[in-house]
Amino acid sequence: MQPIRLVKGFVTVGGWTLGSRIVGFVRDMMMAAYLGTGPVAEAFFVAFSLPNMFRRFFAEGAFNMAFVPMFAKKYEGKEDAEGFARDAYWGLASVLIVFTLVGMLAMPLLVLAMAAGFWGDERFDLAVDFGLISFPYILFISLTALLSGVLNATGRFMATAAVPILMNALFIAAIWLALWRDWPMGTTLAWTVPITGVAQLGMTWIAARRAGFSFRFRWPRLTPDLRRLAIIAAPAVLAGGVVQVNLIVGRQVASFTEGAIAWLNYADRLYQLPLGVVGIAVGVVLLPELSRKLRAGDSAGGRASFNRATEFALALTLPAAVALVVIAVPLVAVLFGRGEWTGTDTRNTAIALAIYGAGLPAFVLHKVLQPLYYAREDTRSPFRFAVVSMVVNAVLAVGLMPLIGFAAAALGTTLAAWAMVAQLWLGSRGMGEAAQFDDRFRERIGRIVLAALLMGACLLGGAALLDPWLAAPGLRYAALGLLVALGIVSYFGLGALVGAFRVSDFRTALRR
Repeated sequence: MQPIRLVKGFVTVGGWTLGSRIVGFVRDMMMAAYLGTGPVAEAFFVAFSLPNMFRRFFAEGAFNMAFVPMFAKKYEGKEDAEGFARDAYWGLASVLIVFTLVGMLAMPLLVLAMAAGFWGDERFDLAVDFGLISFPYILFISLTALLSGVLNATGRFMATAAVPILMNALFIAAIWLALWRDWPMGTTLAWTVPITGVAQLGMTWIAARRAGFSFRFRWPRLTPDLRRLAIIAAPAVLAGGVVQVNLIVGRQVASFTEGAIAWLNYADRLYQLPLGVVGIAVGVVLLPELSRKLRAGDSAGGRASFNRATEFALALTLPAAVALVVIAVPLVAVLFGRGEWTGTDTRNTAIALAIYGAGLPAFVLHKVLQPLYYAREDTRSPFRFAVVSMVVNAVLAVGLMPLIGFAAAALGTTLAAWAMVAQLWLGSRGMGEAAQFDDRFRERIGRIVLAALLMGACLLGGAALLDPWLAAPGLRYAALGLLVALGIVSYFGLGALVGAFRVSDFRTALRR
């Protein structure tokens, strides 16, 4: 029953994440139409990336990777998990308040660190203004992430997975409001950022209260548990910082090509759909699951959870990766090609998307392999691996920029992700039974790859046949829908035929 419960968690998180990504696509399509890839768009994307960058290692990344296993073990062991979570919440809040104020004071330096190519033109001043408005988002979204960790660790995935839909819905409403009231689009979106943070925190707080957890105010105090949390989290924070250096390198490379930051951002949004639906869902569910099993000494159960997570992730990720590479141009042209969008924007965004698509399996495997370390409270090894991947990214992105331009940023990110996965896998070889692949996984993985490649061939033929429709304004959405349907039907049909999986496995998981 444990693998069934695990897959049920994946489907819950993945399903709500899929809903969020779909609403997010509507948001991105509207942004592409009304912002395009001009100076205001690039300035907004850099400003919005600043609080998101820091939140990934303050909360969602490093802090939660250390917090969730400790909380899950306390919860499983009937210890004072709620008191520990409340101390962590107000301790994190106190640190973030100070950090937010310092970040706002240093905003010009932060913008330079992210996009030195903006210096001397209008994008720099716009990015600073937008950054000052949006930076407090880090406080609200980081606290939201901690509350989400509490809910996820206790098996309550629905509320936290649904929260991002609220953010995207508020952005869509803000775009319509700016059009209706004739407000400046960039400024309106910048103000929407902290508003969405407040709304998400409120929604998650209510969900935590309904789950029986109280986070009423208490003065921050450094308890023995928080000291241990800080010791465990410190290497993970550093590892998160290294990962964000990769982001900074990519932004810096892109900032010297006008429009490139926007191209990379829109490509990122497209490949984030399968990454969020599969990779993040698996990571969110697998970490507390492994933590509980390790505490209980259930190595066999841990191995089953790890193998089914990896199998489930790759069965959905590999075909998505092939599709992003094979039909990158139709995807970008149909989804974003209107309003301020140009043919050059389509071509360059598709190049970035294909490169990111080649790295998608690595991004997802990262989410699957990393919990093996964090469930054992080993945060040092991922930090060492992240340093190596950072060097790979920097050397490739900077070294290839004179040869292939902005695409070097995407290529560096993709190859660095594969370098990280190779290290995580090699490092897990000494972890015992729980980290070993079983016979079922080894039997099926080759067949999953074959089914994905056959699906890619079907997509190539389908794209050629539907090309006139994909370019027709009144038919392109239907044509893209047909192309996607062809990919889904061919993959699952061929996958079942070659024995990559049983379609009933997915049907049972969805029904549950």
